[in-house]
Amino acid sequence: MTVGMRRASARALAAGLVTALALAATAIAGEKPQLRGTVNVNTATQEQLEMLPGIGESRAQAVMEVRKARGGFKRVDDLLEVRGIGESSLEKLRPFVTLQGKTTAKLE
Repeated sequence: MTVGMRRASARALAAGLVTALALAATAIAGEKPQLRGTVNVNTATQEQLEMLPGIGESRAQAVMEVRKARGGFKRVDDLLEVRGIGESSLEKLRPFVTLQGKTTAKLE
């Protein structure tokens, strides 16, 4: 491993540690981490989907299953086909969901 690679790895590790510490401090203070950015539900990983409000492990898997069966989502309202996502859940998700572009979501 070159010196440059070690420095890049150290920077990536430090950035991850800073994020983890910030989230831990938020949890200790009793505050919920805030989601910033959007999640592309057509390309998101399970972990990215789980950042969305009200989406845990099983619902993220359900989103991916419906996405695969449909060949992707054409409209945000198509998320209503996912078991466990109703009208009120969809309204909470809507500001954080996109169908195109990169996932930019981060918990802060």
